[in-house]
Amino acid sequence: MTTVPSATSPATTTGASSAQQQLAGNFDTFLTLLTTQLQNQDPLSPMDSNQFTQQLVQFSQVEQQINTNDNLKTLINQGTSANSAYAVSYLGKAVTVSNGNAPLANGQAVWAYNLNTDASQTQLTVTDAKGNVVYTGAGETGSGAHVFDWDGKDNGGNQLSDGTYKLTVTAKAADGSAVTNSVTSTGAVSEVDMTGSTPLLMVGPMSVSLTDVVGVQSL
Repeated sequence: MTTVPSATSPATTTGASSAQQQLAGNFDTFLTLLTTQLQNQDPLSPMDSNQFTQQLVQFSQVEQQINTNDNLKTLINQGTSANSAYAVSYLGKAVTVSNGNAPLANGQAVWAYNLNTDASQTQLTVTDAKGNVVYTGAGETGSGAHVFDWDGKDNGGNQLSDGTYKLTVTAKAADGSAVTNSVTSTGAVSEVDMTGSTPLLMVGPMSVSLTDVVGVQSL
């Protein structure tokens, strides 16, 4: 399912429209003043040609600024449309996300984490969308790739609702130094949300920014 796209957000559209109206108003005011000045100048002492030329240059600059704003708006709309079309190409594919988030759906969330070196201890911490810690537990300590398959239950055994959860891995070496690690999750894109200023990929109940995607696979 693909949500109907919106070229720009309401706030962006309102701001651009207001700025455009103000600039157009300045343009009309300038033209009116210049025309009135020409109509009412003293025939015995006409406007200095240098001054008149400077005002024409200012007139041209205002007109050019309006045209520039129109062109920029067109480019922004084209860029938004291109991003939306690009996002749609992810539908039905599996994406790997690098921000540590994973969707909890039907009592299951799966992460992959990688330890650069061996660790003496590893702690896994799961937080909900509000940043509240809902689960902590021990993780694998060997270097390399590992999988954490979470059943969606907190440390009290309570089943948590579906949604987006984040895994943080804290690993320490024998000398107490931190072990570098990375966390990813993979899921199928079932929908593209285009209601905002930028398209978002929907992986179950989780929304994913295109900038957080580090891998794409065909299903």
